[in-house]
Amino acid sequence: MKKQYTFEELVKIIEELRSEHGCPWDKEQTHQSLRPCMMEEAAELLGAIRIYERTGNAENMQEELGDILLQAVMHSVIAKEEGLFTIEDVISGISEKMIRRHPHVFGSAAAESSGQAFESWEEIKKQEKQGKEWIASPLREIPPELPSLTRAVKVAKKLDKLPEYRSAEGERAVSDYDALMNQLQEQAKAYAGLGKQASKEEKEAQMTKMLRILCHISYREGLQPEQLLYDDIEMQIEKHEKSM
Repeated sequence: MKKQYTFEELVKIIEELRSEHGCPWDKEQTHQSLRPCMMEEAAELLGAIRIYERTGNAENMQEELGDILLQAVMHSVIAKEEGLFTIEDVISGISEKMIRRHPHVFGSAAAESSGQAFESWEEIKKQEKQGKEWIASPLREIPPELPSLTRAVKVAKKLDKLPEYRSAEGERAVSDYDALMNQLQEQAKAYAGLGKQASKEEKEAQMTKMLRILCHISYREGLQPEQLLYDDIEMQIEKHEKSM
């Protein structure tokens, strides 16, 4: 039978690759140099999930999850070499977080719905962020590495929760349905009114405003524009391939 390796053995393998007599490429890697690898592996995992949903074959998803795990272990081994933290610290930290953020499971609190559980999660998360000096502002904690549509929805979510972005009457600027629909209609008219002779800069400015409004609407409606556009592109490609 094929050997079943343990998590501890995986860590030892990575440590061996990073050792003095290990792999030249692995020994050269840093947190910075591995950033593109993590982004690529995350995208490949998403592709594997799509393949699984389409075919029912989970083999590729298993492989890509392994690649994600490899990245987590590699960063942790490098961090241990730098005297920052260990993989055990990582595991302990995420375990503590899951227990802390689920008081309705591991404590005496109650949550009758997924919505209540999510609200509790968000409140605990907010408390955890207090005093974290590396967070310049609530908006800056959203990673700029995220795809722009995803990041825009997250920014809208943050704006919705910040009191300074509410009107004197307490209206939430990015979740008022009627206001957003009016803005979208006005912006669509403004873009259409530019005419064919408008400059590229003018079109870019108006299109940016329209995209921002659409992302605010997506947040308000609980939609994920990045995923929606991704799925639509895949559907269009499949339709084109079938017609060839």
